[in-house]
Formats: sequence, structure tokens, C-alpha cells
Amino acid sequence: MLYDLRRADVRIKWLVTGLLATLGLSYVFGAVMVALYAGFTPQSVAATYAGSEMSMPMPPETTMVVQRPMSMAAFAKREVHTVDAKLLIQDTHVHVPMYGLIAAALGVVVAGLSLPRRWALGLIALLFAAPWLDFAGMWLTKLASPRFAIVTLAGGWAMGVAFLIVATLAVHQMWLSRERD
Repeated sequence: MLYDLRRADVRIKWLVTGLLATLGLSYVFGAVMVALYAGFTPQSVAATYAGSEMSMPMPPETTMVVQRPMSMAAFAKREVHTVDAKLLIQDTHVHVPMYGLIAAALGVVVAGLSLPRRWALGLIALLFAAPWLDFAGMWLTKLASPRFAIVTLAGGWAMGVAFLIVATLAVHQMWLSRERD
């Protein structure tokens, strides 16, 4: 084994723990953001990505104040956040490389875990495949059919599950199990 997190210097263990804590916090806020804007059902994801126009163009070309009467029922109505192709291009441009770096960092953690080679390779593959599924689902929902929203959900859940597996195994092996001689 190239390196073993169970036997690693405490500085390496602390570094990995800090990385996992930081990424874990970002995953929690990512889930909250998804809940706020796209939701966790195929219908809500499809409504977000299948639509052709956004309710507020990004960025606004001018600032305008419009006054119109609204009923109390209109305030209670949930507004659907939509993502047009331009915003999806921007999101893909920013998120996909970052997801690759996150998958690589977590893959380095996996390489230091005491796992059978096949399990480690499968986990590393999942770390990279999950965001691909996430964004492929968004694009397929936008361009092909709202039915592909399920692919986005599968990719998002797979990212969360893969992270939890890596974090749980790493914390257990680094801090809770005995070092090997």
C-alpha cells in the first residue's frame, strides 16, 4: 500500500480530517441549496431544468421597478426556480472542474484506506461518476426530456453517499481503530 491512514502521522490525519469536515459542511449547504431551488423530487427537478426561460434573466440588463397588485394567495404560491441554458453552461463550467478536484482529493483519501483493491477502485469510480450523472441529468432534462430529472437526483444522491462512505471509513480508520504494526 502506498500509504496507510491508520499509520499516518497525526499531521496527515489532521489534514484529512479538516478536508473531510470542510467538504462535509459544503455538502450540507449544497443539499440545502438544492432543497431551496430544485427540490428532491423528479417533478421539481424537471420543473427547474426543463423550462426554457428563467423567471429572472441573469444578469439583468436594466433595473426597473414595477408595481402591481397582489393577493395574499399570490404570496403563498411557491415560485419555481428555473435554469436556462446560459445559466446551466455557467454552472457546468464552474461545478464540473470543482467536482473533479473534490473527487480527486477524496480519491487520495480512499487510496490511504485499508480496503480491498476492487472496493477502492469502485469507490473512486463512484466519486467521479456521480457528478457526471448529476450534470448529465441536468442537460438531458433541459435538452431531451423531463424524465431525465431522475438521473440528476441519482447523481446528487450518489455524491452524498460516496462522500459519507469515504468520510466514515476515514474517520474510523484514522481515529477509532488501532494502528497496524
